[in-house]
Amino acid sequence: MPSNAKRIVFTGGSGKAGKHVIPELLKRGYEILNLDLVQFPDPNVFTLKTDLTDSGQVFNALTTHFNFAGYEGPHVPGPPDAVIHFAAYARNMLVPDNECFRGNVTSTYNVIEAACKLGVKKVIIASSETTYEVCFGQGDLDYRSFPLDEDYDVNPMDTYAISKLCGERVARGFARRFAPTDIYALRIGNVIEPHEYEKDFPKYISDPACRKRNAWSYIDARDLGQICDLCVRKDGLGFQIFNATNDTITTTIPTKKFLEKYYPNTPITREMDEWEAPLSNKKIREVLGFKENHNWRQYYNPE
Repeated sequence: MPSNAKRIVFTGGSGKAGKHVIPELLKRGYEILNLDLVQFPDPNVFTLKTDLTDSGQVFNALTTHFNFAGYEGPHVPGPPDAVIHFAAYARNMLVPDNECFRGNVTSTYNVIEAACKLGVKKVIIASSETTYEVCFGQGDLDYRSFPLDEDYDVNPMDTYAISKLCGERVARGFARRFAPTDIYALRIGNVIEPHEYEKDFPKYISDPACRKRNAWSYIDARDLGQICDLCVRKDGLGFQIFNATNDTITTTIPTKKFLEKYYPNTPITREMDEWEAPLSNKKIREVLGFKENHNWRQYYNPE
Protein backbone atom coordinates (compact mmCIF):
# COMPACT_ATOMS: atom_id res chain seq x y z
CA MET A 1 0.00 0.00 0.00
CA PRO A 2 1.51 3.38 -0.96
CA SER A 3 2.34 5.58 1.99
CA ASN A 4 0.27 8.44 0.53
CA ALA A 5 -2.92 6.36 0.28
CA LYS A 6 -5.95 7.95 1.90
CA ARG A 7 -6.84 6.37 5.22
CA ILE A 8 -10.52 5.65 5.88
CA VAL A 9 -12.09 4.51 9.11
CA PHE A 10 -15.19 2.52 8.14
CA THR A 11 -17.76 1.62 10.79
CA GLY A 12 -19.99 -1.40 10.38
CA GLY A 13 -17.90 -2.83 7.59
CA SER A 14 -18.75 -6.42 8.49
CA GLY A 15 -22.44 -5.90 7.66
CA LYS A 16 -24.36 -6.67 4.48
CA ALA A 17 -23.34 -3.50 2.64
CA GLY A 18 -19.92 -2.99 4.16
CA LYS A 19 -18.53 -6.38 3.23
CA HIS A 20 -18.96 -5.39 -0.44
CA VAL A 21 -18.20 -1.66 -0.10
CA ILE A 22 -14.83 -2.14 1.61
CA PRO A 23 -13.40 -4.34 -1.19
CA GLU A 24 -14.46 -1.70 -3.72
CA LEU A 25 -12.61 0.95 -1.72
CA LEU A 26 -9.53 -1.26 -1.37
CA LYS A 27 -9.48 -1.71 -5.17
CA ARG A 28 -9.38 2.07 -5.46
CA GLY A 29 -6.27 2.30 -3.30
CA TYR A 30 -7.54 3.29 0.14
CA GLU A 31 -6.31 1.99 3.47
CA ILE A 32 -9.22 0.80 5.61
CA LEU A 33 -9.75 0.23 9.32
CA ASN A 34 -13.03 -1.50 10.12
CA LEU A 35 -14.77 -0.64 13.39
CA ASP A 36 -17.30 -3.35 14.20
CA LEU A 37 -18.32 -5.87 16.83
CA VAL A 38 -17.91 -8.69 14.28
CA GLN A 39 -14.75 -9.59 12.36
CA PHE A 40 -14.59 -8.71 8.67
CA PRO A 41 -14.87 -11.79 6.39
CA ASP A 42 -11.44 -11.10 4.86
CA PRO A 43 -8.75 -11.37 7.57
CA ASN A 44 -6.60 -8.92 5.60
CA VAL A 45 -9.00 -6.15 6.67
CA PHE A 46 -8.23 -5.32 10.28
CA THR A 47 -11.28 -5.03 12.54
CA LEU A 48 -11.08 -3.11 15.79
CA LYS A 49 -13.88 -4.21 18.09
CA THR A 50 -15.52 -0.91 19.07
CA ASP A 51 -18.67 0.08 20.93
CA LEU A 52 -19.65 3.20 19.01
CA THR A 53 -22.14 4.26 21.68
CA ASP A 54 -19.12 4.89 23.94
CA SER A 55 -17.69 8.28 22.97
CA GLY A 56 -14.29 7.53 24.48
CA GLN A 57 -13.92 4.38 22.41
CA VAL A 58 -14.83 6.31 19.26
CA PHE A 59 -12.24 9.05 19.88
CA ASN A 60 -9.61 6.39 20.53
CA ALA A 61 -10.57 4.31 17.52
CA LEU A 62 -10.20 7.32 15.21
CA THR A 63 -6.62 7.79 16.40
CA THR A 64 -5.31 4.24 16.32
CA HIS A 65 -3.12 2.19 14.02
CA PHE A 66 -4.93 0.51 11.12
CA ASN A 67 -3.08 -2.77 11.80
CA PHE A 68 -0.02 -4.05 13.63
CA ALA A 69 2.28 -2.81 10.86
CA GLY A 70 1.59 0.69 12.15
CA TYR A 71 3.95 0.07 15.06
CA GLU A 72 6.84 -0.21 12.62
CA GLY A 73 6.57 3.42 11.51
CA PRO A 74 8.21 6.44 13.13
CA HIS A 75 5.01 8.17 14.29
CA VAL A 76 2.05 7.52 16.53
CA PRO A 77 -1.22 7.40 14.62
CA GLY A 78 -3.32 10.46 13.89
CA PRO A 79 -6.90 10.81 12.66
CA PRO A 80 -7.86 9.39 9.26
CA ASP A 81 -8.50 11.29 6.04
CA ALA A 82 -12.16 10.28 6.02
CA VAL A 83 -14.74 8.46 8.10
CA ILE A 84 -17.55 6.37 6.61
CA HIS A 85 -20.20 5.46 9.17
CA PHE A 86 -22.43 2.51 8.24
CA ALA A 87 -22.72 0.85 11.66
CA ALA A 88 -26.27 0.68 13.03
CA TYR A 89 -29.13 -1.55 13.94
CA ALA A 90 -30.06 -2.22 10.31
CA ARG A 91 -33.85 -2.11 10.70
CA ASN A 92 -36.71 -2.21 13.14
CA MET A 93 -37.55 -5.40 15.07
CA LEU A 94 -33.96 -6.42 15.78
CA VAL A 95 -34.11 -4.85 19.24
CA PRO A 96 -36.84 -2.91 21.05
CA ASP A 97 -37.58 0.49 19.52
CA ASN A 98 -35.94 2.54 22.27
CA GLU A 99 -32.69 0.57 21.90
CA CYS A 100 -32.78 0.98 18.10
CA PHE A 101 -33.12 4.75 18.58
CA ARG A 102 -30.52 4.97 21.33
CA GLY A 103 -27.94 2.88 19.54
CA ASN A 104 -28.31 4.47 16.12
CA VAL A 105 -28.55 8.09 17.21
CA THR A 106 -25.84 7.87 19.88
CA SER A 107 -23.35 6.10 17.64
CA THR A 108 -23.92 8.53 14.77
CA TYR A 109 -23.54 11.51 17.09
CA ASN A 110 -20.35 10.08 18.60
CA VAL A 111 -18.76 9.34 15.22
CA ILE A 112 -19.57 12.76 13.78
CA GLU A 113 -18.48 14.61 16.92
CA ALA A 114 -15.20 12.74 17.24
CA ALA A 115 -14.37 13.11 13.55
CA CYS A 116 -15.07 16.83 13.53
CA LYS A 117 -13.23 17.57 16.78
CA LEU A 118 -10.23 15.59 15.53
CA GLY A 119 -10.14 17.66 12.35
CA VAL A 120 -11.43 15.09 9.85
CA LYS A 121 -12.84 17.08 6.93
CA LYS A 122 -14.79 14.32 5.17
CA VAL A 123 -17.48 12.28 6.90
CA ILE A 124 -20.02 10.05 5.12
CA ILE A 125 -22.95 8.59 7.03
CA ALA A 126 -25.52 5.97 6.10
CA SER A 127 -29.04 7.31 6.14
CA SER A 128 -31.88 5.34 4.60
CA GLU A 129 -34.67 5.01 2.05
CA THR A 130 -36.94 4.51 5.06
CA THR A 131 -36.91 8.25 5.72
CA TYR A 132 -39.33 8.55 2.78
CA GLU A 133 -41.95 7.18 5.22
CA VAL A 134 -43.50 4.22 3.39
CA CYS A 135 -40.97 1.44 4.00
CA PHE A 136 -41.74 0.85 7.69
CA GLY A 137 -44.84 3.03 7.87
CA GLN A 138 -47.99 1.64 9.46
CA GLY A 139 -50.47 0.30 6.91
CA ASP A 140 -50.58 0.68 3.15
CA LEU A 141 -49.23 4.19 2.76
CA ASP A 142 -48.84 6.14 -0.48
CA TYR A 143 -45.96 8.39 -1.46
CA ARG A 144 -47.05 12.02 -1.77
CA SER A 145 -45.31 12.55 -5.10
CA PHE A 146 -42.76 11.09 -7.53
CA PRO A 147 -39.85 11.09 -7.93
CA LEU A 148 -38.48 10.82 -4.41
CA ASP A 149 -35.76 13.47 -4.55
CA GLU A 150 -33.57 14.69 -1.71
CA ASP A 151 -35.72 17.80 -1.12
CA TYR A 152 -38.83 15.69 -0.47
CA ASP A 153 -40.37 16.73 2.88
CA VAL A 154 -39.80 13.57 4.90
CA ASN A 155 -41.81 12.79 8.04
CA PRO A 156 -41.36 9.10 8.92
CA MET A 157 -43.31 7.49 11.75
CA ASP A 158 -41.15 4.47 12.56
CA THR A 159 -38.25 4.40 14.99
CA TYR A 160 -35.55 3.25 12.60
CA ALA A 161 -36.31 5.95 10.03
CA ILE A 162 -36.57 8.60 12.74
CA SER A 163 -33.14 7.56 14.04
CA LYS A 164 -31.72 8.03 10.55
CA LEU A 165 -33.38 11.43 10.20
CA CYS A 166 -31.83 12.45 13.51
CA GLY A 167 -28.44 11.45 12.13
CA GLU A 168 -28.97 13.72 9.15
CA ARG A 169 -29.75 16.63 11.45
CA VAL A 170 -26.64 16.00 13.54
CA ALA A 171 -24.60 15.93 10.35
CA ARG A 172 -26.11 19.17 9.11
CA GLY A 173 -25.40 20.97 12.39
CA PHE A 174 -21.82 19.76 12.74
CA ALA A 175 -21.02 20.57 9.10
CA ARG A 176 -22.09 24.13 9.87
CA ARG A 177 -20.29 24.29 13.21
CA PHE A 178 -17.02 22.91 11.84
CA ALA A 179 -17.11 24.50 8.39
CA PRO A 180 -15.43 23.89 6.06
CA THR A 181 -16.21 20.23 6.74
CA ASP A 182 -18.04 17.96 4.31
CA ILE A 183 -20.60 15.59 5.78
CA TYR A 184 -22.62 13.65 3.21
CA ALA A 185 -25.63 11.57 4.22
CA LEU A 186 -26.46 8.69 1.88
CA ARG A 187 -30.13 7.68 1.80
CA ILE A 188 -29.28 4.11 0.90
CA GLY A 189 -31.86 2.09 -1.00
CA ASN A 190 -32.58 -1.62 -0.63
CA VAL A 191 -29.10 -3.16 -0.73
CA ILE A 192 -28.75 -6.02 -3.21
CA GLU A 193 -25.82 -8.44 -2.97
CA PRO A 194 -24.61 -10.25 -6.12
CA HIS A 195 -26.26 -13.56 -5.21
CA GLU A 196 -29.64 -11.93 -4.57
CA TYR A 197 -30.47 -11.10 -8.19
CA GLU A 198 -31.19 -14.68 -9.18
CA LYS A 199 -32.83 -15.44 -5.83
CA ASP A 200 -35.08 -12.40 -5.37
CA PHE A 201 -35.68 -10.58 -8.64
CA PRO A 202 -38.09 -13.12 -10.16
CA LYS A 203 -40.55 -12.24 -7.39
CA TYR A 204 -39.77 -8.52 -7.59
CA ILE A 205 -40.60 -8.46 -11.29
CA SER A 206 -43.62 -10.78 -11.20
CA ASP A 207 -45.16 -9.06 -8.16
CA PRO A 208 -44.38 -5.31 -8.31
CA ALA A 209 -46.62 -4.63 -5.31
CA CYS A 210 -44.03 -6.30 -3.06
CA ARG A 211 -41.57 -3.52 -3.96
CA LYS A 212 -43.75 -0.57 -3.03
CA ARG A 213 -42.08 -0.13 0.34
CA ASN A 214 -38.72 0.13 -1.47
CA ALA A 215 -40.13 2.46 -4.14
CA TRP A 216 -39.25 -0.10 -6.85
CA SER A 217 -35.60 0.90 -6.40
CA TYR A 218 -32.39 -0.71 -5.13
CA ILE A 219 -28.65 -0.22 -4.76
CA ASP A 220 -26.12 -2.83 -5.79
CA ALA A 221 -23.71 -3.22 -2.87
CA ARG A 222 -20.73 -2.87 -5.22
CA ASP A 223 -22.09 0.31 -6.79
CA LEU A 224 -22.51 1.64 -3.27
CA GLY A 225 -18.75 1.26 -2.98
CA GLN A 226 -18.33 3.47 -6.02
CA ILE A 227 -20.64 6.06 -4.45
CA CYS A 228 -18.54 6.09 -1.27
CA ASP A 229 -15.40 6.62 -3.34
CA LEU A 230 -17.02 9.50 -5.23
CA CYS A 231 -18.06 11.09 -1.93
CA VAL A 232 -14.53 10.86 -0.56
CA ARG A 233 -13.11 12.48 -3.70
CA LYS A 234 -15.70 15.27 -4.02
CA ASP A 235 -14.77 18.14 -1.71
CA GLY A 236 -16.34 21.44 -0.81
CA LEU A 237 -20.06 20.62 -0.68
CA GLY A 238 -20.58 21.04 3.07
CA PHE A 239 -23.65 19.11 4.22
CA GLN A 240 -25.40 17.11 1.52
CA ILE A 241 -28.01 14.39 1.25
CA PHE A 242 -27.68 11.94 -1.64
CA ASN A 243 -30.05 9.17 -2.60
CA ALA A 244 -27.83 6.12 -3.03
CA THR A 245 -29.68 4.00 -5.58
CA ASN A 246 -29.12 2.49 -9.00
CA ASP A 247 -30.56 4.10 -12.11
CA THR A 248 -33.62 2.11 -13.06
CA ILE A 249 -37.01 1.01 -11.79
CA THR A 250 -37.40 -2.69 -10.94
CA THR A 251 -40.35 -3.27 -13.28
CA THR A 252 -40.78 -4.29 -16.92
CA ILE A 253 -43.01 -1.27 -17.54
CA PRO A 254 -41.40 2.17 -18.08
CA THR A 255 -41.55 4.41 -15.05
CA LYS A 256 -44.19 6.94 -16.06
CA LYS A 257 -46.55 4.30 -17.45
CA PHE A 258 -46.11 2.14 -14.37
CA LEU A 259 -46.78 4.96 -11.92
CA GLU A 260 -49.74 6.32 -13.87
CA LYS A 261 -51.29 2.85 -14.11
CA TYR A 262 -50.88 1.72 -10.50
CA TYR A 263 -50.69 5.05 -8.61
CA PRO A 264 -52.76 7.50 -10.70
CA ASN A 265 -53.53 9.75 -7.73
CA THR A 266 -49.87 10.39 -6.88
CA PRO A 267 -48.52 13.40 -8.79
CA ILE A 268 -45.32 13.24 -10.83
CA THR A 269 -43.57 16.54 -10.19
CA ARG A 270 -41.02 16.58 -13.02
CA GLU A 271 -40.21 14.81 -16.25
CA MET A 272 -38.56 11.49 -15.42
CA ASP A 273 -36.23 9.40 -17.54
CA GLU A 274 -37.96 6.48 -19.26
CA TRP A 275 -36.76 3.87 -16.76
CA GLU A 276 -35.73 6.18 -13.88
CA ALA A 277 -36.01 4.69 -10.41
CA PRO A 278 -38.77 6.40 -8.39
CA LEU A 279 -36.22 6.78 -5.57
CA SER A 280 -34.16 8.88 -7.92
CA ASN A 281 -30.35 9.01 -8.06
CA LYS A 282 -30.33 11.99 -10.41
CA LYS A 283 -28.38 14.08 -7.88
CA ILE A 284 -25.49 11.64 -7.46
CA ARG A 285 -25.28 11.26 -11.23
CA GLU A 286 -25.16 15.01 -11.82
CA VAL A 287 -23.16 16.14 -8.77
CA LEU A 288 -20.84 13.19 -8.12
CA GLY A 289 -20.67 11.67 -11.60
CA PHE A 290 -22.04 8.28 -10.57
CA LYS A 291 -22.30 5.72 -13.39
CA GLU A 292 -23.75 2.40 -12.33
CA ASN A 293 -21.85 -0.78 -13.13
CA HIS A 294 -24.48 -3.27 -11.99
CA ASN A 295 -27.93 -2.78 -13.51
CA TRP A 296 -30.32 -5.52 -12.43
CA ARG A 297 -31.02 -6.56 -16.04
CA GLN A 298 -27.42 -7.75 -16.36
CA TYR A 299 -28.20 -10.49 -13.84
CA TYR A 300 -31.87 -11.28 -14.40
CA ASN A 301 -33.65 -11.05 -17.72
CA PRO A 302 -37.42 -11.37 -17.27
CA GLU A 303 -38.13 -11.71 -21.01
